[in-house]
Amino acid sequence: MDAGLRDRFGRLWARYFGAAELPIAFWYSSDQADGERTVPAKGRGCVIAEVARARRGEKVVLDGGSIACAGGKRYLGFQTQLRPGFEYFLSCGIPGKMEGERYKKSPELVREIMKKQVEFKAPGEYAVFKRWDRLGEADEPEVVIFFARPDVLSGLFTLSGFDEADANAVIAPFGAGCGTIVQYPYLEGKSKHPRAVLGMFDVSARPCVEENALTFAAPMAKFERMIENMEESFLTTGAWAKVRERLISEDLQPL
Repeated sequence: MDAGLRDRFGRLWARYFGAAELPIAFWYSSDQADGERTVPAKGRGCVIAEVARARRGEKVVLDGGSIACAGGKRYLGFQTQLRPGFEYFLSCGIPGKMEGERYKKSPELVREIMKKQVEFKAPGEYAVFKRWDRLGEADEPEVVIFFARPDVLSGLFTLSGFDEADANAVIAPFGAGCGTIVQYPYLEGKSKHPRAVLGMFDVSARPCVEENALTFAAPMAKFERMIENMEESFLTTGAWAKVRERLISEDLQPL
């Protein structure tokens, strides 16, 4: 990670977003040094609950053996198979056998959705999460993830489309909370036109974040453009200054 870029963003973030929480960076690694600090699973905890530790400044390293949630294993690319009867689990369930989450109306609809999903395999042995200000020269971020309130999201959303004619520079796909901060933005980073991803609408993951927080995840290449655009964007205007006043006065640190 280029220290100049890291520090420059830190200064600009404080200038335009006040006390808003810094993002965390994500990448895949096969470095044994990362593996030595793999976080052990705790019960059947959600990946988002573990990522919360990175928001507080810890380095969080996960692999297939340290994620208890089957969905987390799949959306981080450490497991490709679905649980038996997944189409019923995500929809109406099976009376007397399986409770359904009722996120989709029918098993048939879930099957159609699954046909369109790509098979995703982790390109490294470990998934690493680290807060932006803790990044070192050896770190190679692939996705930058914000846990943010509406005021901050408005700034990130608008900055994301500042240099694009496409009105859909940010997408909000259906998926698990961990999928919207890892799998979707990671795959966007491999596309010719990478988009940012708005997420954390997953009802099952909501208890792991603040009531007024969503996520905004940008592939690194797109995020670097966002940094370059900050000083000539709307962030320098009086309109944003009114929003920034609230960001300076509020307590916006993670729980």
